[in-house]
Amino acid sequence: MQKTPRMVDITRKPDVVRVAVAEGFIRLRKETVNRIKAGEVEKGDPLSIAALAAVLAVKNTPNIVMLAHNIPITSVKPEFEVREDGVLARVEVVTTAKTGVEMEALTAVAAALLNIWDVVKKYEKDEAGQYPHTRIEYVRVVRKVKSPAGQEA
Repeated sequence: MQKTPRMVDITRKPDVVRVAVAEGFIRLRKETVNRIKAGEVEKGDPLSIAALAAVLAVKNTPNIVMLAHNIPITSVKPEFEVREDGVLARVEVVTTAKTGVEMEALTAVAAALLNIWDVVKKYEKDEAGQYPHTRIEYVRVVRKVKSPAGQEA
């Protein structure tokens, strides 16, 4: 018999400083990367749009990840590295809470990368309207820290 899905009870856990850093990569055509570097993307700056998407995604994680707790977020730091073959997105999320922020960091990275794709998709399509070069890769948690409340994480 399968269990009914439920949110884990964290009532008795202490509030502690928690940090999670996630990253992922979107592989793009060299021509698209050059457009990003030159500020020639018609819809606007993909990295600015992706940064805002990351922050909004963190705030909405409990609405997207069904059993995630709604926790107070104290910091969201999106960073991007434009490389020759695409863009690396890295997001650090911080809270003082009873549970971690890995899901928030992963959701932020995914949203950032999806928004980059959306903004540059015009330049990524081939003659048939397909995306043979574009892909999102390596979305993962790269760092997680848990320290007592009031201490630097």
